[in-house]
Amino acid sequence: MNRISLAGLSCLALILAACGGTDKADSKDKITVPKDPFPSTYAPYPNPSVFISNATIIDGTGALIENGSLLIENGKVSAIGKDLTAPGDAKVIDAAGRWVTPGIVDNHSHLGVYPSPGVSAHGDGNEISGPVTAEVWSEHGIWPQDPGFTRALAGGVTALQVLPGSANLFGGRGVTLKNVPSRTVQGMKFPGAPYTLKMACGENPKRVYGYGGGKYPGGTPYSRMGNVAGYRTAWIQAADYKRKWEKYEKEGGDAPMRDLELDTLKGVLDGDILVHMHCYRADEIAQVMDISKEFGYKVTSFHHAVEAYKIADKLAEYGACSSMWADWWGFKMEAYDGIKENIPMVHQAGACAIVHSDSDIGIQRLNQEAAKAWADGRKIGINIPEEEAWQWLSLNPAKSLGIDGKTGSLVPGKMADVVVWSGNPFSVYTKADQVFVDGALMYDRSDAANRPVMDFELGQPGEGDLK
Repeated sequence: MNRISLAGLSCLALILAACGGTDKADSKDKITVPKDPFPSTYAPYPNPSVFISNATIIDGTGALIENGSLLIENGKVSAIGKDLTAPGDAKVIDAAGRWVTPGIVDNHSHLGVYPSPGVSAHGDGNEISGPVTAEVWSEHGIWPQDPGFTRALAGGVTALQVLPGSANLFGGRGVTLKNVPSRTVQGMKFPGAPYTLKMACGENPKRVYGYGGGKYPGGTPYSRMGNVAGYRTAWIQAADYKRKWEKYEKEGGDAPMRDLELDTLKGVLDGDILVHMHCYRADEIAQVMDISKEFGYKVTSFHHAVEAYKIADKLAEYGACSSMWADWWGFKMEAYDGIKENIPMVHQAGACAIVHSDSDIGIQRLNQEAAKAWADGRKIGINIPEEEAWQWLSLNPAKSLGIDGKTGSLVPGKMADVVVWSGNPFSVYTKADQVFVDGALMYDRSDAANRPVMDFELGQPGEGDLK
């Protein structure tokens, strides 16, 4: 009988290891999918210390401070309250008679992908080559010189999510931006903000594809039944893709072929990408909740949601936000049953209520949109304090974007995204006087030198300048 010595066994083991005689791949040779191949290059603008005193302060968490003060240092909220003393090196702003709030966060915008002027050459918000286009990213269509950004800044908007449009079942990735001028979109990207995925229910996908007379190849929805089948088919493919990558990570072997569409959907199933879903009708919202449970993901926010009031208790139980307009309704059948009390009714049920714009005009006066909803609630006996309702504009949208640990409220340690208003921000007469982003003064109504102008607005050089 042939025998192998212990020394021989050890040698054989070393040879097998050296020759890759196991199924497990060396970790250093493994292929990885980059989670952020287009990283943020954002850096705050110069931000000297600022002390705002004698203000009525809404802190964003539901508290109101009369005759309060706010100290901004190193781009962060350093202190907030009464009886504070200004450091010697701080610029002091006497805000007597004025109000201070966290900056507005708009979680549904198309600035940059549908910029001004609104001509067809600028329309980059919808990739209608197919009903499932999860592979596209809104940031790759954003024009940083859109004058809409500075108009929104003048309305107190310090951060915003730019989404693809709603033509598709899966429209692509959204991106969260700091509202500051930049030469590149990377220079605006909110550092550390998770990516999002835009999805859409109802009339839009079936109108774009179903009514197109078979213009688009393969798997296009012609009905709400087709919409749901399309979601489920895509999630089945994503789950299979996820299993293949998990097997590769565990066992090695040949890496799966990368698929940009399925990279995004896998990111949702992994919990790295947040789902924001355009959905009007209550019954469809409920069905989407069931689909999400079937495949193990969660919708972070239902957008537009004009019938959210019908299932506000279910939204609260599920844990999704509703991103809503104050009073847009009736412009198509699925928007027919909207009511003006929608937002306060969702809030009263204990669900997460948000005021969003979906408009380059509405984003300029979101404080007034919130005020309309707040007033309509009061008319039917829903008496929500103004300082609590402000959460619809700051902390709740920040939660929906996964950035509430950094912005959305005036809490020490958070980014100093701050608006000084000329009066009560729930008044139609009130305007933003100063807007700070990370403690940097980005807009000042009284000083033209602190009102940014985009290159596009400067116009073309005259004929004489070209010679």
